[in-house]
Amino acid sequence: MSFIKIKIINFLKLVFPSTYAELAVFLFFITCYGALGSYIALNYRIIFDNRIPWDAYFSFDNKSILMTGGSFERHPLSYYFFNWIREFCLFISNGKMDTTFRLTLAWLSNIIITLNIVQIFKYLKYIIKLPLWLNILIILFFGVFSTNIILSFTPENFTYTLFLLSLYNYYAAIKLKKEQKTPAAALTLATITIGGLTITNLIKVFIPLAFEKGIFRDWKKFGNAAIRVAIAIICYTLLYLNRIDFKYQNIFSKTNQQYEKFSNVESMAGWDMILSFFFGGNILFPGFIISDKHNMKDFSFKALYMDLYSSLFSYIFIAILVVLISWSYLKNFNNKWVQTIALSFFVDLLIHCFMRFGLHTSYIYGGHFIFIYPLLIGWLFYAYRTSPKTIIFLTSVVCILFVYLLANNWYRMSEFFWFLETYYQ
Repeated sequence: MSFIKIKIINFLKLVFPSTYAELAVFLFFITCYGALGSYIALNYRIIFDNRIPWDAYFSFDNKSILMTGGSFERHPLSYYFFNWIREFCLFISNGKMDTTFRLTLAWLSNIIITLNIVQIFKYLKYIIKLPLWLNILIILFFGVFSTNIILSFTPENFTYTLFLLSLYNYYAAIKLKKEQKTPAAALTLATITIGGLTITNLIKVFIPLAFEKGIFRDWKKFGNAAIRVAIAIICYTLLYLNRIDFKYQNIFSKTNQQYEKFSNVESMAGWDMILSFFFGGNILFPGFIISDKHNMKDFSFKALYMDLYSSLFSYIFIAILVVLISWSYLKNFNNKWVQTIALSFFVDLLIHCFMRFGLHTSYIYGGHFIFIYPLLIGWLFYAYRTSPKTIIFLTSVVCILFVYLLANNWYRMSEFFWFLETYYQ
Protein backbone atom coordinates (compact mmCIF):
# COMPACT_ATOMS: atom_id res chain seq x y z
CA MET A 1 0.00 0.00 0.00
CA SER A 2 1.40 3.37 -1.00
CA PHE A 3 2.45 5.96 1.55
CA ILE A 4 -0.18 8.46 0.34
CA LYS A 5 -2.97 5.86 0.50
CA ILE A 6 -1.99 4.94 4.07
CA LYS A 7 -2.05 8.61 5.09
CA ILE A 8 -5.49 9.12 3.54
CA ILE A 9 -6.90 6.06 5.32
CA ASN A 10 -5.41 7.15 8.64
CA PHE A 11 -6.85 10.63 8.16
CA LEU A 12 -10.32 9.24 7.43
CA LYS A 13 -10.11 7.01 10.52
CA LEU A 14 -9.06 10.02 12.58
CA VAL A 15 -11.91 12.27 11.45
CA PHE A 16 -14.79 9.85 10.96
CA PRO A 17 -16.24 6.99 13.04
CA SER A 18 -14.07 3.88 12.72
CA THR A 19 -15.76 1.46 15.16
CA TYR A 20 -19.37 0.42 15.81
CA ALA A 21 -19.44 2.40 19.06
CA GLU A 22 -18.25 5.56 17.30
CA LEU A 23 -20.76 4.99 14.50
CA ALA A 24 -23.56 4.62 17.06
CA VAL A 25 -22.52 7.91 18.68
CA PHE A 26 -22.44 9.59 15.27
CA LEU A 27 -25.86 8.28 14.23
CA PHE A 28 -27.49 9.24 17.53
CA PHE A 29 -26.29 12.83 17.54
CA ILE A 30 -26.74 13.44 13.83
CA THR A 31 -30.32 12.27 14.19
CA CYS A 32 -30.95 14.64 17.10
CA TYR A 33 -29.12 17.63 15.66
CA GLY A 34 -30.39 16.88 12.16
CA ALA A 35 -34.01 16.84 13.25
CA LEU A 36 -33.57 20.16 15.07
CA GLY A 37 -31.72 21.89 12.25
CA SER A 38 -34.03 20.54 9.54
CA TYR A 39 -37.15 21.69 11.35
CA ILE A 40 -35.73 25.19 11.82
CA ALA A 41 -34.50 25.43 8.23
CA LEU A 42 -37.80 24.24 6.74
CA ASN A 43 -40.09 26.35 8.89
CA TYR A 44 -38.18 29.53 9.73
CA ARG A 45 -35.84 31.95 7.99
CA ILE A 46 -33.49 32.65 10.89
CA ILE A 47 -30.58 30.46 9.71
CA PHE A 48 -30.17 32.69 6.66
CA ASP A 49 -32.11 35.78 5.69
CA ASN A 50 -30.48 37.89 3.00
CA ARG A 51 -31.75 41.07 4.71
CA ILE A 52 -30.19 40.32 8.12
CA PRO A 53 -26.37 40.54 8.14
CA TRP A 54 -25.79 40.00 11.85
CA ASP A 55 -27.20 39.51 15.37
CA ALA A 56 -30.50 37.74 14.59
CA TYR A 57 -29.76 35.35 17.45
CA PHE A 58 -27.02 35.44 20.09
CA SER A 59 -24.78 37.80 18.05
CA PHE A 60 -23.97 35.25 15.35
CA ASP A 61 -23.28 36.83 11.95
CA ASN A 62 -24.63 34.17 9.60
CA LYS A 63 -25.10 36.24 6.45
CA SER A 64 -21.97 38.31 6.98
CA ILE A 65 -19.84 35.21 7.54
CA LEU A 66 -21.29 33.32 4.58
CA MET A 67 -20.91 36.21 2.17
CA THR A 68 -17.56 37.66 3.24
CA GLY A 69 -16.00 35.30 5.80
CA GLY A 70 -16.19 38.00 8.46
CA SER A 71 -13.73 40.73 9.35
CA PHE A 72 -10.23 39.94 8.04
CA GLU A 73 -8.44 41.04 11.22
CA ARG A 74 -10.25 38.40 13.30
CA HIS A 75 -10.94 35.79 10.62
CA PRO A 76 -7.98 36.10 8.24
CA LEU A 77 -8.65 33.20 5.87
CA SER A 78 -12.31 32.35 6.48
CA TYR A 79 -13.20 34.30 3.32
CA TYR A 80 -11.89 31.43 1.17
CA PHE A 81 -13.44 28.72 3.32
CA PHE A 82 -16.92 30.22 3.33
CA ASN A 83 -16.75 30.91 -0.40
CA TRP A 84 -16.62 27.12 -0.81
CA ILE A 85 -19.42 26.60 1.69
CA ARG A 86 -21.65 29.19 0.02
CA GLU A 87 -21.01 27.93 -3.49
CA PHE A 88 -21.67 24.33 -2.48
CA CYS A 89 -24.99 25.29 -0.86
CA LEU A 90 -25.95 27.35 -3.93
CA PHE A 91 -25.11 24.35 -6.13
CA ILE A 92 -27.47 22.16 -4.09
CA SER A 93 -30.22 24.82 -4.16
CA ASN A 94 -29.80 25.61 -7.88
CA GLY A 95 -28.46 29.07 -7.16
CA LYS A 96 -31.34 30.14 -4.91
CA MET A 97 -31.00 31.30 -1.31
CA ASP A 98 -34.20 29.54 -0.32
CA THR A 99 -35.36 26.76 1.98
CA THR A 100 -33.03 24.24 0.32
CA PHE A 101 -30.12 26.64 0.79
CA ARG A 102 -30.92 26.96 4.52
CA LEU A 103 -31.40 23.21 4.86
CA THR A 104 -27.99 22.52 3.29
CA LEU A 105 -26.35 25.03 5.62
CA ALA A 106 -28.05 23.41 8.61
CA TRP A 107 -26.95 19.92 7.61
CA LEU A 108 -23.35 20.96 7.08
CA SER A 109 -23.40 22.44 10.58
CA ASN A 110 -24.98 19.43 12.24
CA ILE A 111 -22.55 17.04 10.54
CA ILE A 112 -19.61 19.12 11.76
CA ILE A 113 -20.91 19.38 15.33
CA THR A 114 -21.66 15.65 15.37
CA LEU A 115 -18.10 14.91 14.24
CA ASN A 116 -16.94 17.17 17.07
CA ILE A 117 -18.83 14.91 19.51
CA VAL A 118 -17.16 11.88 17.91
CA GLN A 119 -13.71 13.43 18.45
CA ILE A 120 -14.43 13.90 22.16
CA PHE A 121 -15.67 10.31 22.37
CA LYS A 122 -12.47 9.07 20.73
CA TYR A 123 -10.31 11.12 23.10
CA LEU A 124 -12.13 9.73 26.15
CA LYS A 125 -11.87 6.19 24.77
CA TYR A 126 -8.34 6.04 23.39
CA ILE A 127 -6.37 8.69 25.27
CA ILE A 128 -7.97 8.65 28.73
CA LYS A 129 -9.20 5.04 28.31
CA LEU A 130 -12.40 5.41 30.30
CA PRO A 131 -14.98 2.61 30.31
CA LEU A 132 -17.70 2.81 27.66
CA TRP A 133 -20.56 3.66 30.05
CA LEU A 134 -18.63 6.63 31.40
CA ASN A 135 -17.72 7.82 27.90
CA ILE A 136 -21.39 7.78 26.98
CA LEU A 137 -22.40 9.72 30.11
CA ILE A 138 -19.82 12.43 29.45
CA ILE A 139 -20.64 12.87 25.75
CA LEU A 140 -24.38 12.97 26.47
CA PHE A 141 -23.63 15.71 28.98
CA PHE A 142 -21.42 17.49 26.44
CA GLY A 143 -23.96 17.00 23.65
CA VAL A 144 -26.60 19.15 25.34
CA PHE A 145 -24.29 22.12 25.96
CA SER A 146 -26.00 25.21 24.60
CA THR A 147 -23.09 25.91 22.22
CA ASN A 148 -23.40 22.48 20.60
CA ILE A 149 -27.17 22.86 20.28
CA ILE A 150 -27.00 26.31 18.68
CA LEU A 151 -23.99 25.62 16.46
CA SER A 152 -25.61 22.42 15.17
CA PHE A 153 -27.72 24.58 12.83
CA THR A 154 -25.64 27.77 12.67
CA PRO A 155 -23.35 28.45 9.67
CA GLU A 156 -20.61 30.36 11.48
CA ASN A 157 -16.85 30.37 12.09
CA PHE A 158 -17.41 28.97 15.58
CA THR A 159 -19.09 25.85 14.21
CA TYR A 160 -16.06 24.77 12.22
CA THR A 161 -13.56 26.09 14.76
CA LEU A 162 -15.04 23.88 17.49
CA PHE A 163 -14.64 20.79 15.33
CA LEU A 164 -11.12 21.68 14.19
CA LEU A 165 -9.93 22.38 17.74
CA SER A 166 -11.42 19.11 19.02
CA LEU A 167 -9.88 17.21 16.13
CA TYR A 168 -6.46 18.82 16.52
CA ASN A 169 -6.35 18.24 20.28
CA TYR A 170 -7.20 14.58 19.76
CA TYR A 171 -4.55 14.29 17.03
CA ALA A 172 -1.94 16.05 19.20
CA ALA A 173 -2.81 13.78 22.13
CA ILE A 174 -2.17 10.73 19.96
CA LYS A 175 1.22 12.10 18.96
CA LEU A 176 2.15 12.79 22.59
CA LYS A 177 0.98 9.33 23.60
CA LYS A 178 3.20 7.72 20.95
CA GLU A 179 6.02 10.16 21.83
CA GLN A 180 6.08 11.39 18.25
CA LYS A 181 6.48 14.91 16.98
CA THR A 182 3.75 16.72 15.06
CA PRO A 183 4.88 16.76 11.41
CA ALA A 184 5.46 20.13 9.74
CA ALA A 185 2.70 19.46 7.19
CA ALA A 186 0.11 18.70 9.89
CA LEU A 187 1.21 21.70 11.95
CA THR A 188 0.97 23.99 8.93
CA LEU A 189 -2.45 22.68 7.97
CA ALA A 190 -3.72 23.17 11.54
CA THR A 191 -2.25 26.69 11.63
CA ILE A 192 -3.93 27.69 8.38
CA THR A 193 -7.33 26.17 9.20
CA ILE A 194 -7.64 26.93 12.92
CA GLY A 195 -5.77 30.25 12.91
CA GLY A 196 -7.28 31.15 9.55
CA LEU A 197 -10.83 30.93 10.87
CA THR A 198 -10.06 32.85 14.07
CA ILE A 199 -6.67 34.45 14.66
CA THR A 200 -6.79 34.24 18.47
CA ASN A 201 -6.73 30.45 18.20
CA LEU A 202 -3.40 30.51 16.37
CA ILE A 203 -1.31 30.12 19.53
CA LYS A 204 -3.28 27.02 20.53
CA VAL A 205 -1.90 25.09 17.59
CA PHE A 206 1.65 25.32 18.98
CA ILE A 207 0.90 24.48 22.63
CA PRO A 208 1.25 20.66 22.21
CA LEU A 209 4.77 21.10 20.87
CA ALA A 210 5.93 22.30 24.30
CA PHE A 211 5.16 18.82 25.67
CA GLU A 212 7.00 16.76 23.07
CA LYS A 213 9.51 14.48 24.74
CA GLY A 214 12.86 16.10 25.49
CA ILE A 215 12.14 19.25 23.50
CA PHE A 216 13.70 21.55 26.11
CA ARG A 217 16.59 19.19 26.93
CA ASP A 218 17.82 18.47 23.41
CA TRP A 219 18.77 21.44 21.26
CA LYS A 220 18.26 19.39 18.08
CA LYS A 221 14.67 18.60 19.03
CA PHE A 222 14.09 22.22 20.00
CA GLY A 223 15.57 23.41 16.72
CA ASN A 224 13.42 20.96 14.78
CA ALA A 225 10.31 22.27 16.55
CA ALA A 226 11.35 25.85 15.83
CA ILE A 227 11.71 25.04 12.13
CA ARG A 228 8.26 23.41 12.05
CA VAL A 229 6.74 26.47 13.73
CA ALA A 230 8.57 28.81 11.35
CA ILE A 231 7.30 26.94 8.28
CA ALA A 232 3.72 27.08 9.60
CA ILE A 233 3.92 30.78 10.48
CA ILE A 234 5.49 31.73 7.13
CA CYS A 235 2.81 29.88 5.15
CA TYR A 236 0.07 31.40 7.29
CA THR A 237 1.48 34.92 7.05
CA LEU A 238 1.86 34.81 3.28
CA LEU A 239 -1.72 33.62 2.84
CA TYR A 240 -2.94 36.29 5.27
CA LEU A 241 -1.03 39.11 3.52
CA ASN A 242 -2.24 37.91 0.14
CA ARG A 243 -5.80 38.04 1.46
CA ILE A 244 -5.42 41.77 2.25
CA ASP A 245 -3.26 42.61 -0.79
CA PHE A 246 -0.23 43.00 1.51
CA LYS A 247 -1.73 46.14 3.12
CA TYR A 248 -0.54 45.05 6.55
CA GLN A 249 -1.18 48.47 8.13
CA ASN A 250 -4.90 47.71 8.00
CA ILE A 251 -4.43 44.83 10.43
CA PHE A 252 -3.33 47.07 13.28
CA SER A 253 -5.90 49.82 12.71
CA LYS A 254 -8.81 47.38 12.39
CA THR A 255 -7.64 45.33 15.38
CA ASN A 256 -7.56 48.43 17.58
CA GLN A 257 -11.05 49.42 16.40
CA GLN A 258 -12.42 45.95 17.19
CA TYR A 259 -10.82 45.88 20.63
CA GLU A 260 -12.24 49.27 21.53
CA LYS A 261 -15.66 48.26 20.27
CA PHE A 262 -15.90 44.92 22.07
CA SER A 263 -14.05 45.55 25.33
CA ASN A 264 -15.64 48.70 26.74
CA VAL A 265 -19.06 47.52 27.91
CA GLU A 266 -19.83 48.64 31.46
CA SER A 267 -23.56 47.97 31.62
CA MET A 268 -23.17 44.72 33.58
CA ALA A 269 -20.97 43.58 36.45
CA GLY A 270 -17.77 41.91 35.24
CA TRP A 271 -18.00 38.94 37.62
CA ASP A 272 -21.57 38.28 36.50
CA MET A 273 -20.66 38.37 32.82
CA ILE A 274 -17.82 35.93 33.51
CA LEU A 275 -20.13 33.48 35.28
CA SER A 276 -23.26 33.97 33.18
CA PHE A 277 -21.65 34.35 29.77
CA PHE A 278 -18.07 33.05 29.65
CA PHE A 279 -18.46 30.01 31.92
CA GLY A 280 -22.21 29.66 31.75
CA GLY A 281 -23.97 30.80 28.60
CA ASN A 282 -22.07 28.46 26.32
CA ILE A 283 -23.21 25.48 28.43
CA LEU A 284 -26.38 26.36 30.36
CA PHE A 285 -28.83 28.71 28.66
CA PRO A 286 -29.76 31.76 30.73
CA GLY A 287 -32.91 33.79 29.99
CA PHE A 288 -33.19 35.77 26.77
CA ILE A 289 -33.59 39.42 25.83
CA ILE A 290 -35.32 40.61 22.66
CA SER A 291 -33.87 43.69 20.99
CA ASP A 292 -34.87 45.90 18.07
CA LYS A 293 -32.25 45.95 15.29
CA HIS A 294 -31.93 47.20 11.74
CA ASN A 295 -29.63 46.33 8.86
CA MET A 296 -28.62 49.94 8.07
CA LYS A 297 -30.68 49.67 4.87
CA ASP A 298 -34.19 50.44 6.10
CA PHE A 299 -35.03 46.91 7.27
CA SER A 300 -35.86 46.38 10.94
CA PHE A 301 -35.86 43.02 12.69
CA LYS A 302 -35.89 41.44 16.12
CA ALA A 303 -32.71 40.05 17.68
CA LEU A 304 -32.28 37.64 20.58
CA TYR A 305 -29.53 37.94 23.20
CA MET A 306 -28.67 36.03 26.34
CA ASP A 307 -29.33 37.67 29.69
CA LEU A 308 -27.48 37.27 32.98
CA TYR A 309 -28.60 34.35 35.13
CA SER A 310 -31.57 35.06 37.35
CA SER A 311 -31.76 31.73 39.16
CA LEU A 312 -29.56 30.71 42.08
CA PHE A 313 -29.58 27.14 40.74
CA SER A 314 -27.91 28.30 37.52
CA TYR A 315 -25.06 29.91 39.46
CA ILE A 316 -24.73 26.76 41.59
CA PHE A 317 -24.60 24.62 38.44
CA ILE A 318 -21.80 26.71 36.93
CA ALA A 319 -19.94 26.88 40.25
CA ILE A 320 -19.98 23.07 40.55
CA LEU A 321 -18.78 22.67 36.97
CA VAL A 322 -15.93 25.15 37.50
CA VAL A 323 -14.97 23.29 40.69
CA LEU A 324 -14.89 19.99 38.78
CA ILE A 325 -12.61 21.24 36.01
CA SER A 326 -10.38 23.09 38.51
CA TRP A 327 -10.18 19.94 40.64
CA SER A 328 -9.24 17.93 37.56
CA TYR A 329 -6.53 20.40 36.59
CA LEU A 330 -4.96 20.43 40.06
CA LYS A 331 -5.24 16.65 40.48
CA ASN A 332 -3.63 16.05 37.09
CA PHE A 333 -1.20 18.95 37.22
CA ASN A 334 1.76 16.84 36.04
CA ASN A 335 -0.23 15.32 33.19
CA LYS A 336 0.99 16.73 29.87
CA TRP A 337 -2.35 16.09 28.14
CA VAL A 338 -4.20 18.04 30.82
CA GLN A 339 -1.70 20.88 30.65
CA THR A 340 -2.13 21.03 26.87
CA ILE A 341 -5.90 21.52 26.97
CA ALA A 342 -5.76 23.73 30.09
CA LEU A 343 -3.27 26.13 28.47
CA SER A 344 -5.57 26.32 25.47
CA PHE A 345 -8.40 27.31 27.83
CA PHE A 346 -6.21 29.89 29.58
CA VAL A 347 -5.77 31.68 26.24
CA ASP A 348 -9.52 32.31 26.15
CA LEU A 349 -9.60 33.25 29.83
CA LEU A 350 -6.94 35.87 29.15
CA ILE A 351 -8.68 37.30 26.08
CA HIS A 352 -12.24 37.43 27.38
CA CYS A 353 -12.04 37.64 31.17
CA PHE A 354 -8.85 39.62 31.75
CA MET A 355 -8.64 41.68 28.56
CA ARG A 356 -12.48 41.79 28.52
CA PHE A 357 -12.68 41.41 24.73
CA GLY A 358 -16.27 40.50 23.91
CA LEU A 359 -17.00 39.64 27.55
CA HIS A 360 -20.59 40.92 27.26
CA THR A 361 -21.23 38.35 24.49
CA SER A 362 -18.66 35.74 25.50
CA TYR A 363 -21.32 33.04 25.30
CA ILE A 364 -20.80 33.02 21.53
CA TYR A 365 -17.11 32.14 21.94
CA GLY A 366 -17.85 28.72 23.41
CA GLY A 367 -16.80 27.17 20.12
CA HIS A 368 -13.22 28.06 21.05
CA PHE A 369 -13.06 26.17 24.32
CA ILE A 370 -16.09 24.14 25.48
CA PHE A 371 -14.46 20.90 24.35
CA ILE A 372 -12.11 21.15 27.34
CA TYR A 373 -14.96 20.60 29.82
CA PRO A 374 -15.71 16.95 28.93
CA LEU A 375 -11.99 16.24 28.57
CA LEU A 376 -11.11 17.62 32.01
CA ILE A 377 -14.06 15.80 33.54
CA GLY A 378 -12.78 12.64 31.86
CA TRP A 379 -9.31 13.17 33.30
CA LEU A 380 -10.85 13.69 36.74
CA PHE A 381 -12.50 10.27 36.54
CA TYR A 382 -9.20 8.82 35.35
CA ALA A 383 -7.35 10.27 38.36
CA TYR A 384 -9.70 8.41 40.72
CA ARG A 385 -10.02 5.19 38.69
CA THR A 386 -8.81 3.13 41.69
CA SER A 387 -11.15 4.85 44.15
CA PRO A 388 -14.70 3.40 43.72
CA LYS A 389 -16.31 5.73 46.27
CA THR A 390 -14.98 8.83 44.53
CA ILE A 391 -16.06 7.45 41.14
CA ILE A 392 -19.59 6.92 42.47
CA PHE A 393 -19.63 10.44 43.90
CA LEU A 394 -18.37 12.02 40.66
CA THR A 395 -20.81 9.97 38.59
CA SER A 396 -23.70 11.10 40.78
CA VAL A 397 -22.65 14.74 40.45
CA VAL A 398 -22.35 14.56 36.66
CA CYS A 399 -25.73 12.77 36.41
CA ILE A 400 -27.41 15.49 38.48
CA LEU A 401 -25.75 18.22 36.39
CA PHE A 402 -26.82 16.43 33.20
CA VAL A 403 -30.47 16.19 34.26
CA TYR A 404 -30.58 19.88 35.24
CA LEU A 405 -28.76 20.91 32.05
CA LEU A 406 -31.12 18.90 29.86
CA ALA A 407 -34.24 20.25 31.57
CA ASN A 408 -33.03 23.86 31.50
CA ASN A 409 -31.83 23.83 27.90
CA TRP A 410 -35.00 22.06 26.72
CA TYR A 411 -37.09 24.77 28.34
CA ARG A 412 -34.94 27.60 26.96
CA MET A 413 -35.11 26.11 23.46
CA SER A 414 -38.90 26.20 23.74
CA GLU A 415 -38.53 29.96 24.36
CA PHE A 416 -36.24 30.16 21.33
CA PHE A 417 -38.93 28.49 19.22
CA TRP A 418 -41.49 30.99 20.49
CA PHE A 419 -39.15 33.72 19.23
CA LEU A 420 -38.95 31.99 15.84
CA GLU A 421 -42.72 31.53 15.62
CA THR A 422 -43.31 35.16 16.48
CA TYR A 423 -40.70 36.91 14.36
CA TYR A 424 -39.14 34.51 11.82
CA GLN A 425 -41.97 32.65 10.09
